[in-house]
Amino acid sequence: MKKQLKISQLKENTSNPRLIKGDKFKKLVKSIQEFPEMLELRPIVVDENMIVLGGNMRLKACKEAGLKEVWIEVAENLTEAQKKEFIIKDNVGFGEWEWDILANEWDAMDLNEWGLDTWQPTDVNLDQFFEENNETKDGKFKIVLEYTEDDYNEVIHLFAKHSGTKEDIIFNLLTV
Repeated sequence: MKKQLKISQLKENTSNPRLIKGDKFKKLVKSIQEFPEMLELRPIVVDENMIVLGGNMRLKACKEAGLKEVWIEVAENLTEAQKKEFIIKDNVGFGEWEWDILANEWDAMDLNEWGLDTWQPTDVNLDQFFEENNETKDGKFKIVLEYTEDDYNEVIHLFAKHSGTKEDIIFNLLTV
């Protein structure tokens, strides 16, 4: 059963191996401050002893945001093994992002602000970028990029978003 409870009655789970630090934690706090209604839609899950099973970092962020109460859901009658399993499964990202949909139907700045790590070009002039790269004999552009493996999806996202103006881009991607 979902209900509201004073934050002081909840106990952080010191055995939870999931952390959110630095800028990502600040984004979580900001998200809670700007959209507190989401906390009712996705309550913190606790056991009968009010120990957090799901939402440990949200609880910390709620405290940081100055909230006095949070929405909780009590998971009753779980074994210790089930509680451990819940903690891990609640934090595992089974899925992956469909980058084409994100690139074409979502605003990258919003996604970044909402906590999704997206590559944000700051000083990129795409027209200049295309001019500086060689056009092949069949009229296509050959672009050489240096990227880290972690940035691969973000690089693809940028060009997918702009592919409507420059068709048939050929990439030579070099890892650094």
